[in-house]
Amino acid sequence: MDTPDTPISVLLVDDHTLFRSGIRSLLQRHADFAVVGEAADGVEGIKRAQQLKPQVILLDLNMPGMSGLETLQLLLQDCPDSAVVMLTVSEDAEDLSTALRAGASGYLLKNIDTEYLTRAIRRAAAGETVVAEAMTAKLVAQLQGGAAPAAASELDKLTPREREILDCLARGGSNKSIARTLELAESTVKIHVQNVLKKLKLSSRVQAAVYAVEHRRQSGG
Repeated sequence: MDTPDTPISVLLVDDHTLFRSGIRSLLQRHADFAVVGEAADGVEGIKRAQQLKPQVILLDLNMPGMSGLETLQLLLQDCPDSAVVMLTVSEDAEDLSTALRAGASGYLLKNIDTEYLTRAIRRAAAGETVVAEAMTAKLVAQLQGGAAPAAASELDKLTPREREILDCLARGGSNKSIARTLELAESTVKIHVQNVLKKLKLSSRVQAAVYAVEHRRQSGG
């Protein structure tokens, strides 16, 4: 792959020093990544994120003191342009759906291989949603099992094109990939995504993806 002019900046937030060192060493082997900082807990992670404004934050779910989910919510408020990806040992479907509902850009397991991790970070930096393959089926089962029916009026607010956009968001597509799929200008896709979020009263494209999976029947998926 072509190496970008500016490496993807990454912040590591995890209470295990050895794990952070391992991820740092792994990413430093790739010219398109720059690990700009580390933090051992949520409070320090938020401070470092505010200072460094990284493109991607790899965040542990279970940390002493402030939990990963609490940290996630504050990071999204303070650093809305950063993609926050949970990197955890938890294979619990409830943890997964809670993180995505809260606005995480992804959910990866610590036992994934190197190539999958680097590819996922690149995708997250490009605005895509990344979920570990082992967790995808659990996510769908969790959402289908616990989803309340959508109010018809919510989805009726969307135009046919916006419903297509919502379906693409459910598959984790970036604006660029959606534009290619639907043969639209990327700027047009961006406007459609903003309209979808506004009409459905959602705050992020990840929440829109979760919403689309929850209400697949009503959204025509």
